[in-house]
Amino acid sequence: MKAFIKGISYYLPTHVLSNEELVKDFPEWSVEKVAAKIGVKERHVVADDECASDMAVKAAEKLIEEYNIDRSTIDFVLLCTQSPDYYLPTTACLVQERLKLPTSVGALDFNLGCSGFVYGLSLAKGLVYAGIARNILLITAETYSKHLHPKDKGNRTIFGDAASATLVSTDGFAEIMNFSLGTDGSGAENLIVKTGALRCREKQNDLIFDESNNPVSSDYLYMNGSEIFNFTLEFVPLLVEDTLLKNHLTQTEINMFVFHQANKYMLNFLRKKLKVPEELFYYYLENVGNTVSSTIPIALKEAQNENRLSGNVLIAGFGVGYSWAGAVLKYN
Repeated sequence: MKAFIKGISYYLPTHVLSNEELVKDFPEWSVEKVAAKIGVKERHVVADDECASDMAVKAAEKLIEEYNIDRSTIDFVLLCTQSPDYYLPTTACLVQERLKLPTSVGALDFNLGCSGFVYGLSLAKGLVYAGIARNILLITAETYSKHLHPKDKGNRTIFGDAASATLVSTDGFAEIMNFSLGTDGSGAENLIVKTGALRCREKQNDLIFDESNNPVSSDYLYMNGSEIFNFTLEFVPLLVEDTLLKNHLTQTEINMFVFHQANKYMLNFLRKKLKVPEELFYYYLENVGNTVSSTIPIALKEAQNENRLSGNVLIAGFGVGYSWAGAVLKYN
């Protein structure tokens, strides 16, 4: 039995944080500098009382309405987030109840960042192939803004909040082909929020500012940008190569590359390193920023709206963990 993407929708919080608003907090930066370096002009940020489940429900409701889905046919919910509402219960359980899905559905969360959507597709495909489920609601929902220190100009310019909802089924417009997956936990310290969970439950209140006047704290998201960049340049070309190999394809047989939308500088560097023509490399982060696990589904949705997807589309996610994942989607 084959597995397909049957629909994609997404939700963005109503509050928009523009570069003009950001540079008021960081006058040493200019609007033009942020746009040129990061490739982002604005990003959406959740309200204080808005959590992953809220966005997940809104994205799923958009999907159900847009594709006229009978919610009684959904038989599994997969929810990817690194900012769950609670330690327990599972956020996917909250979403099941709020969406009024049948109590016969399976539901689980999985904790991954920028590789999460591709990993989620692999889980959904496995459920279809095993005959466990026929219509899987795959949701990505991330509120990274809640992990960021207010004075963290680097990360606040990059990250935005969003949620996506994808229906994976036994038929659809894009067949999910073969995967390449990888993990290297030795890089965990380079992108991390150290406190809050059970290894280090209490806040450390250890805020310092580095030589570039960036905040460093166990209580907020820390990203070693240079190490993440080096990891990306080392592993993503290998990921692309292995994804092509596992799908018995050459790079010239790929009609579009849709990567995790980390930032414009990194994407341009990767595109040139891989020798991908610009017209075959899709960008969509200018008005949403890096939305972590939601970047690829958002980009796929927008590229589809522009009629830019046909034949073989290679998707690749990479980041926190370290974790990486690639796959080919075969569009009708």
